[in-house]
Amino acid sequence: MTWIEEFKTFIQRGNVMDLAVAVVMGAAFSKIVNSLVGDVLTPILGIATTGEGIFSGLDIPLYQNAVIKLGAFLGAIVNFFIVAFCVFLIVKAINRLQRLKNSEEPKPAELSSQEKLLTEIRDLLKARGTHDDVGSSTMRGPAT
Repeated sequence: MTWIEEFKTFIQRGNVMDLAVAVVMGAAFSKIVNSLVGDVLTPILGIATTGEGIFSGLDIPLYQNAVIKLGAFLGAIVNFFIVAFCVFLIVKAINRLQRLKNSEEPKPAELSSQEKLLTEIRDLLKARGTHDDVGSSTMRGPAT
């Protein structure tokens, strides 16, 4: 098998396609969360500065225009935790829906009259202790 055929086989697997869809959905979800943080949460919390990032006061200037953007790094960490929390809530909701779906499974059908009668006979035989003797001559092998 050539490299191209192997690559084609690899790409056509279901797992790779699922992963590709997950990456695209993750990118779209990330944009939503960034908007939530930048446009909603930051102004509400009152920590927004005029045109600058939340933690821009923590940036460390070096020389000329070089700056260690510690504030941008801390902002990315905050965004990560918000995304992780949102994903946690989504997974928790999906798990709850799965539990509700599984708990609504149909109950087993009620026993027929014949099955009820056979169950009663079995229970009576157990109560009398004679179930060991029933069919003893036919169930055991030849006497030695």
